[in-house]
Amino acid sequence: MASNNYKTGRNRGDSFDVGVRQTATVPLPQVWQFLVGEGLPLWLGETELPREQNAEYETADGVRGIIHRYAENSRVKLTWRPADWPHNSTLTVGVKEVEGGTSISLNHDGLADRDERFMMLGHWKGVVSDIVEQVEQL
Repeated sequence: MASNNYKTGRNRGDSFDVGVRQTATVPLPQVWQFLVGEGLPLWLGETELPREQNAEYETADGVRGIIHRYAENSRVKLTWRPADWPHNSTLTVGVKEVEGGTSISLNHDGLADRDERFMMLGHWKGVVSDIVEQVEQL
């Protein structure tokens, strides 16, 4: 059996990543519309979400990035860089129909170190939990 020396959350590119997944008991189209509509400030911030590849965005609090992929009712992949970060990272938000509802996943790649990973893990756990709570109240 093959083994590796990678620590939890460390990827082959020598950066760190984090993933959070939770299921909402709501149909996928309703979850998607929430994520790209009124729920957008929960995970991205106050901004308009471009649907075009290579389109740029900037939130009211200074997070900037470029849309890499927008697949309706599936996923959004974008670069994500807060104003005080010296590096870009990649954020992917996805939805998938599962028994009993919709799985919401959030993956954040390109984190600088374990401390940044730990900070973002706590942040994204709270974000996904808030998304599920709010979308289930619609």
